[in-house]
Amino acid sequence: MRDIAVFSGSAHPELAEEICTQLEVPLLPVRVDRFANDCLEVQLQANCRERDVFLIQPLVPPVQEHLVELLLMLDAARGASAARTTVVMSHYAYARSDKKDEPRISIGGRLVADLLSAAGASRVLTLTLHSPQVHGFFSVPVDHLHALRELATHFRGLDLTNSVVVSPDLGNAKAASAFARMLGVPVAAGAKQRFSDDRVVISAVIGDIEGKDVIVLDDEIARGSTVIELIDRLRERNVASIRVACTHGLFTDGALDRLAAQPDVLEIVCTNSVPIPKAKWVPKLRLLSIAPAMAEAMRRIHNGESVSSLFH
Repeated sequence: MRDIAVFSGSAHPELAEEICTQLEVPLLPVRVDRFANDCLEVQLQANCRERDVFLIQPLVPPVQEHLVELLLMLDAARGASAARTTVVMSHYAYARSDKKDEPRISIGGRLVADLLSAAGASRVLTLTLHSPQVHGFFSVPVDHLHALRELATHFRGLDLTNSVVVSPDLGNAKAASAFARMLGVPVAAGAKQRFSDDRVVISAVIGDIEGKDVIVLDDEIARGSTVIELIDRLRERNVASIRVACTHGLFTDGALDRLAAQPDVLEIVCTNSVPIPKAKWVPKLRLLSIAPAMAEAMRRIHNGESVSSLFH
């Protein structure tokens, strides 16, 4: 069987180290330089010839910088005669650009998928895409994991007899329903309308939530405007308590502080799919690791085993 070679870009080296610890393989070095004209140059500093190469690089801010770095890593692996190159992308930021909802709008999710394929990606391993249809933008095989099992394991440690899972919108309702089934609790959803990137209106919450312990589930939280709008509607329905859970905790523009400042929010739970600087941490934050799941998926890809059986 081919040797495995794991490299990491500069987006989330802590996650890469944790994945390699789980796999019991070394994280191989990468050199990233910047020329005087601001162009990047990348060198994979270990042998790739006829090896099964994994490149760990989530697309997190600065997204464009990390995207170009990933493309150059792919090109370097292809030029070094890698047998297969798998992009391990725990967060695909461009998945939010998945439709043409206004005239003359680019569909970034499809374009970036084409760029990854053109640069040399043989397959992609990713986590909780914003929209399931983004999977179809790629012309190479995609293994699409989710973090519901890790989140469910955390919440099973609580008393769930009076709990309900609430999705902020109908688009995330399918994932929320699956999560609610894992916990054995009912589900509800908000009726959301988005007017801009930072302005949303939730007109109602569909479902029985009066006096309930609410678990708000979203795929990612950036500015937090949707979740804070939902919390206002939940207060109007006199819920007993609120917990917030998501896979990708981007928490831009002080979102984590704003959520933690809500007195009825007991905890904010997310995974380490994206880096969260220690300076941003608040006492209510609970960080769950997706490294074991990502490492197991990588092991199965390398060994030619089923990845979908991870969910059963």
